[in-house]
This record gives sequence, structure tokens and C-alpha cells, in this order.
Amino acid sequence: MADHKHGEMDIETHEKTFEGFIRFTAWNCVLIVVVLIFMALVNA
Repeated sequence: MADHKHGEMDIETHEKTFEGFIRFTAWNCVLIVVVLIFMALVNA
């Protein structure tokens, strides 16, 4: 097993994945709020 040296790992892929997850979650929250407002307006 290779020795791990702190600060040398490439985390670019991890950061892109996390950014995508945050974007996905934010859009889902917006969609849920819009659906709830629509349901309230049409008395569903």
C-alpha cells in the first residue's frame, strides 16, 4: 500500500460531482416548491 501524503490527492472529479449534486438538489427543491404552490392554487 502506498503511503498517503496529505494534500497531494487530485480532487477535481470529487468537486465536480459534489457541485452537480448540489445543483440537482437545489433544482429539486425549487420544483417541489413550485408544485406545492400550484397545488395550493388549484385546491388539490
